[in-house]
Amino acid sequence: MTNDQKVIVGFLCGVAAGAIAGILLAPESGKDTRKKLAAKAKDLRDDLNEQFSGSFGRIADKVSNLGWSGDKESAGDHTARKMAREGVDS
Repeated sequence: MTNDQKVIVGFLCGVAAGAIAGILLAPESGKDTRKKLAAKAKDLRDDLNEQFSGSFGRIADKVSNLGWSGDKESAGDHTARKMAREGVDS
């Protein structure tokens, strides 16, 4: 993971922790608090999916640029390509 990615992940975790602390300390009903927590969790999930799909896209590019000398791929090569495609498609 590059330093830029570490900064982004750290920032997102800080935002999530701050949002959760703010929601839990706010004087609202439990029902409203649960709705806000669910919305924040969905936002965090979407942000993380976006971050990871970008990482998998770069991995897929690197794997496809490597090229293979043999006619058949090893099991590890096949698995790496499959994981990269799934990350890009999701």
